[in-house]
Amino acid sequence: MTSRHPNPWSAASVAEAHFSAVLPLDFTAFFMQHHRAYLRYACLQLDEEREAETVVEDVFAELAADWSEVLRQPNVPAYAMAALKEAIAQRMPKHKRQPFVASAAFAAARKASRAQLNILESQLGLYAAIARLPERQYDVIVLRFVLGYNPKQVAHIMGVTYATVRSHISGARRRLARELRIAWEEPQEEEQA
Repeated sequence: MTSRHPNPWSAASVAEAHFSAVLPLDFTAFFMQHHRAYLRYACLQLDEEREAETVVEDVFAELAADWSEVLRQPNVPAYAMAALKEAIAQRMPKHKRQPFVASAAFAAARKASRAQLNILESQLGLYAAIARLPERQYDVIVLRFVLGYNPKQVAHIMGVTYATVRSHISGARRRLARELRIAWEEPQEEEQA
């Protein structure tokens, strides 16, 4: 990115945007809370930063244009996440969830040493299995374990309860263990952090 354009991936650029001068304060707060997470999620799905930026900016533009209607929704974060997922789905109808497998594997490979590259091969199977999870479990696992948000943040981003996130994590872990043919015992209480 050139120096003329702020980096949309940095939290500082979002804070510098000063949207409150032209947009409702509650929209600005929502934007600042969700923008980075939406960008990271979209990039993982689309495997291209510019495309992800376009999708996320389009979604936020639509939300801003209809903000009074959005606020009448029973669950604003869930409504916005659904809008994001719909916009992403429109951009990748032919290979649904396939970029995720390659993106997640590539991100792991960038961080891997030669000794860890053997692990990467098994991670490819894991990422492919994650891509086959039911939609809500998939979203929770991607946000929690691939993008690294804690369970409370995942609940906030998705507009669901903390208990729902824990339930989806538990169900996804059981399904993944079954599909990958590994022994699984339900862990003790997960950190709320």
